[in-house]
Amino acid sequence: MRDVRVVLIGGTSNVGKSTVAQVVAEKLGFEYLSTDGLARHPGRPWRTPEREVPAHVAEHYGSLTVDELTTSVLGHYDRLWPRIEELITVRAAEDGGTAGLVLEGSALWPARVARLQLPRTAAVWLTTDDSAVRARVHAAGRYEAATDDEQALMDKFLARTELYQSLMLDTVDRLGLDRIDAGRGQSAAELADTVLAAADAQVTVGRSSRS
Repeated sequence: MRDVRVVLIGGTSNVGKSTVAQVVAEKLGFEYLSTDGLARHPGRPWRTPEREVPAHVAEHYGSLTVDELTTSVLGHYDRLWPRIEELITVRAAEDGGTAGLVLEGSALWPARVARLQLPRTAAVWLTTDDSAVRARVHAAGRYEAATDDEQALMDKFLARTELYQSLMLDTVDRLGLDRIDAGRGQSAAELADTVLAAADAQVTVGRSSRS
């Protein structure tokens, strides 16, 4: 692959970004980070064996409309962007004596990433059918066994996630950025190879020579 020091992987929640990004990082010998680790927005509103849904998270999803939830998370990403941009800029400028970076997260909004004027930086966005995201959330939250109230929170989260992806896809396609369909049954390793091929072909951040 060409001399890339930073690989950015965007996409909506539960599309498989973290799994693919970790495989890409392993293949390259790069560090892996998630934008979620920089500042956390109200998390996923379903119980797991290790975690109950915090009261403020349930209130967030229960009290806001889907449009309000989307505005809230996009505002969070807007406030977080200066930290993300600084991180990317610093890591892209580092020499080959340090590990590169694979950074993934929904906070990698395509319009902001496309404005980056940085060398040795590549970006792709993962997409999938809404039905695949819905199936993953239902499995993670044990939807069929959940209470009506718990299901309502998951439904609201999914509606926000689907709206985010729709807005993201419109922006990615309008700007001619590279996106990869992660819903065709590919393994994480196969998707990682597709990400690396796209990164290798890019002539500016997020845009390949084919665009």
